[in-house]
Amino acid sequence: MTPFSPLTLPNGSQLANRLAKAAMEENMADPQHAPSDALIRLYQTWAEGGAGLLITGNVMVDRRAMTGPGGVVLESGRFGQRFAAWAAAARSHGAQVWMQINHPGRQMPAALGQPTLAPSVVPMDLGNFSRQFAAPRAMSETDIDEVTSRFVRTAQLAEQFGFNGVQIHAAHGYLLSQFLSPLTNQRNDRWGGSLENRARLLLEIVREVRKACGAGFAVSVKLNSADFQRGGFSAADARQVVAWLNPLGVDLVELSGGSYEAPAMHGQARDGRTLAREAYFLEFAQDIATVARMPLMVTGGIRRYAVAEQVLQSGVAVTGMATALAISPDLPARWRRTPAFAPQLRAITWKNKVLASIGYMAMVKYQLLRLSRGQTTQPRVWPALALLCQQWDTQRKTRQYRRWMQAQAAGH
Repeated sequence: MTPFSPLTLPNGSQLANRLAKAAMEENMADPQHAPSDALIRLYQTWAEGGAGLLITGNVMVDRRAMTGPGGVVLESGRFGQRFAAWAAAARSHGAQVWMQINHPGRQMPAALGQPTLAPSVVPMDLGNFSRQFAAPRAMSETDIDEVTSRFVRTAQLAEQFGFNGVQIHAAHGYLLSQFLSPLTNQRNDRWGGSLENRARLLLEIVREVRKACGAGFAVSVKLNSADFQRGGFSAADARQVVAWLNPLGVDLVELSGGSYEAPAMHGQARDGRTLAREAYFLEFAQDIATVARMPLMVTGGIRRYAVAEQVLQSGVAVTGMATALAISPDLPARWRRTPAFAPQLRAITWKNKVLASIGYMAMVKYQLLRLSRGQTTQPRVWPALALLCQQWDTQRKTRQYRRWMQAQAAGH
């Protein structure tokens, strides 16, 4: 088996190869928060690059709950043609495209001006950056029921508009991840306390999405292998949640890790010179593979063909890449010709881990923006320049989002 071997999923559909573009937050919605021409062009570029699976960046299930400004929202069929065009572009060269669907919970910027919901009243702890996130209110039973319905509705619409599947985001400290962690879920009802209770919302959403969508439509989950916070969601917890997912018709589980407070998914402290440490979460995946009956995907730092091979030889079914495909969108096709090629961003040496994480994301988004314009990437961009560009773009899109929400409230 090589990275270019096909993979048949539990639902019977097939991935042309085992190289996947993992989700990255593009923030490229149009003014109505539907897919923009730039976003569609970006996915056309990735489609031409040869990956077998393209997983979109966050698509929000609720316009009031955004991971950031400029995000795509899918609540109704109003902009179905835009979503259908997005799916068609991504599928145009034989890849499957799955829509990642998400709710931020407490990880929503305060500047967006919306009330913040979470399992419990636990504010973000980001040091000097904490004020950028409002303290959340604890969700009621009604809130939880509505969130479940919204995930299901968005999945149904994704299927209707031509996507091959969805990925339910339960990692990186977003809402479903918050329910899973005892640090952020301090409830004493049926949604909190034991791991079984903390996992209840994720499992219920998976069951309902599987029931609502066609048998050939892929249902996947993105799960933290661990939160990397003392007392948080652990590797043993992840293994148990995967065991509970086994009978629910899940087609793939992607393993990542961390959150805004502990951004392990960016791995700045890792030593990229060693194979084992380039695939950050591989060791966790090998442990979870002992209980998983569905294919597993590992994402986090992979940028070399030799590492992709190592991941697959370890029993993981799919190699997920994000930054590498932001720098070189044609990486799968290029690896067929030159397996030694390994894209890399300029290293960030900032000591503040939160600021370094923000800078890293800004450098990635800088590449995505250039690709969406039909330009070549600039992996050597200075982190400070990329961060300044992103801050300006975020401020502009925040104003745009607030105007849009005001218009929605006024019934326009």
